[in-house]
Amino acid sequence: MNSPVDQLPDDLASALALLAEERALRVAAEVEAATAKAEAASAKALVSHSEALIARLKLEIEKVRRELYGSRSERKARLLEQMELQLEELEADAGEDELAAEMVAKSSTVRAFERKRPSRKPFPEHLPRERVVIAAPSSCPCCGSAKLSKLGEDITETLEVIPRQWKVIQTVR
Repeated sequence: MNSPVDQLPDDLASALALLAEERALRVAAEVEAATAKAEAASAKALVSHSEALIARLKLEIEKVRRELYGSRSERKARLLEQMELQLEELEADAGEDELAAEMVAKSSTVRAFERKRPSRKPFPEHLPRERVVIAAPSSCPCCGSAKLSKLGEDITETLEVIPRQWKVIQTVR
């Protein structure tokens, strides 16, 4: 009979490898469980939303029938009121289920990889550059104070094509 202790490796390297493999399997199982939980909550929200929609449509059908054929009895009026109450309950439940589904989707530990915005490569350095400086205001437009200081500058480079000539125009603000 093989006991679990007999199956463990004797050297440290293979024990660490076995431990890393088990950890990877556990993480994969947790991700799968979180995904399944989110899908279940989403499906529940969809079902409750569908039930509320069906109830609303039934209520509208009853109202149209009552309008077309007149009131048949007091019982019909009470049934319509009861259907309206049930509709309100179903809509409230659908809203709660949607919130629960959103919370489950947000709480899952798996996050998608977000790429950084791609930046355009700078223009080659050998191209001639023309620097156009846009003058900053001399006074504050709000209070009129002349105590302004330079915080930085924003440089935008555009490539302008002049027949048989290329140059980069740097606009400094």
